[in-house]
Amino acid sequence: MRGALAHWRQDLPASLVVFLVAVPLCVGIAVASGAPAERGLVTGIVGGLVVGLLPGSSLQVSGPAAGLTVLVFDAVQRFGLGSLGVLVLAAGLLQIAMGLLRTGRWFRAISLSVVHGMLAGIGLILILGQLYAVSGRTAPGSGGGKILHLPALAADWFTGRAATTALLMGAATVALLVVWPKLPAAVRAVPAPLAAVALAAGATALFGLDVPRVRVDGLLGAVALPTADGFAAVAGAAGLGTVLAFALIASAESLFSAAAVDRMHHGPRTDYDRELTAQGIGNTLCGLLGALPMTAVIVRSAANVQAGARTKASRVLHGLWLLLFAALLPAVLGLIPLAVLGGVLIHAGAKLIPLRPAAALWRGQRGELLVLAVTTGAVVLTTLFEGVLIGVALAVARSAWQTSHLHIDLTEAETDAGTGTGTDAGTGTGTGAGAGGPLKVRLSGNATFLRLPRLLDALESLPVGRAVELDWTGLRHLDHACRTALLTWAARHAADDPATVSWEPPLTVAT
Repeated sequence: MRGALAHWRQDLPASLVVFLVAVPLCVGIAVASGAPAERGLVTGIVGGLVVGLLPGSSLQVSGPAAGLTVLVFDAVQRFGLGSLGVLVLAAGLLQIAMGLLRTGRWFRAISLSVVHGMLAGIGLILILGQLYAVSGRTAPGSGGGKILHLPALAADWFTGRAATTALLMGAATVALLVVWPKLPAAVRAVPAPLAAVALAAGATALFGLDVPRVRVDGLLGAVALPTADGFAAVAGAAGLGTVLAFALIASAESLFSAAAVDRMHHGPRTDYDRELTAQGIGNTLCGLLGALPMTAVIVRSAANVQAGARTKASRVLHGLWLLLFAALLPAVLGLIPLAVLGGVLIHAGAKLIPLRPAAALWRGQRGELLVLAVTTGAVVLTTLFEGVLIGVALAVARSAWQTSHLHIDLTEAETDAGTGTGTDAGTGTGTGAGAGGPLKVRLSGNATFLRLPRLLDALESLPVGRAVELDWTGLRHLDHACRTALLTWAARHAADDPATVSWEPPLTVAT
């Protein structure tokens, strides 16, 4: 506490900056998720006042995240808004259990290409969904449907059948957010999302524009305690899958964000297990209140660090400002056009697409780029959870393939002319000078079942009746499948005279 008071000159203004960034994002993410705007604010308040006080990370900020928008919208459509709280509650309890079991550090083991692919898929779905929203059209339920109906949507734009005013407002919002970082520093002191929302709301009121706006029912009216119907939704396989997806994706996004934030400052490092527990406590409380699920979010966290925050006080105060705003000025939310929030989310979705990392992978590691691309496509065309599982499976398969490199070198062994190295010529398996001397096969690398076809092709192509010296001292690993295959081949090759095959070291030695 004494440390927080010592840095109040830095933490107080930082908290105001984070608050101004959080307001439009909390509202916009809630609306895009199919939930009342106030529920996004409730999640932001819990993220500030509760998670902000808990140990784990010092400077990252928690609240509703664009990365979960697609999953939350699907859950609301499938189970109903009344069941959302129970799903979030169960996910929070699962996160607490994972934190207490010290699994937080294991989230850092996931392939970065899978993470980038997941975020890219989320960003694309977010962009596609909001294109329909700002056009006054209902978006198809699946990612593939959103893509297939894009030509019809574009036709509506050019024929005027779309909501022209809202569409132009959304486009102007995106343009403003793109050019905002290039404006003078004095102008950039105002957060870009807040400036876009304020300008759009002012223009709507001044010119009397007929565009859909955010509906506001009051903060207390948005609180929805868990019901029996909500618990019934979790009992099924689909509900449990959604809970697992909430917990894993929210945890991964939070801990990846923590790693990124740690690179932005020189203060205390994140305790991943405690941070995971803190996120679980926050989601448990959000579930009890019927709010959206929360994660640690990089946009608000980066704003907090860049504004000069030094302690947890900045993120706790940002939650207090959200509470006061939602309680004392709820009517202000009713002035915000939905189109401008759509523009904010389209811009946020575009920032989730990792163009620079993808370009770097194209230049150096195209295999990783393939994992990224497949994960992105799978997330868009299936579901978020299934897409991530497909990406992880491909990353594991690629890693297994890369680590199973096997080198097979075939050379003529040096022998003394006339003496040979094999058995008597009369047996039909002799290897004297007339037979051309023994062949030396040297194996190095990793002999796993993935390389078994290549290994057998190489061995079975050797001439029958020719002595073979097999040197496998260079192998770092020999699995059971390859060892069994080598023994079987040796037995066939040697036939009646095992002396035609020699081993270095003996194949009976365990590896």
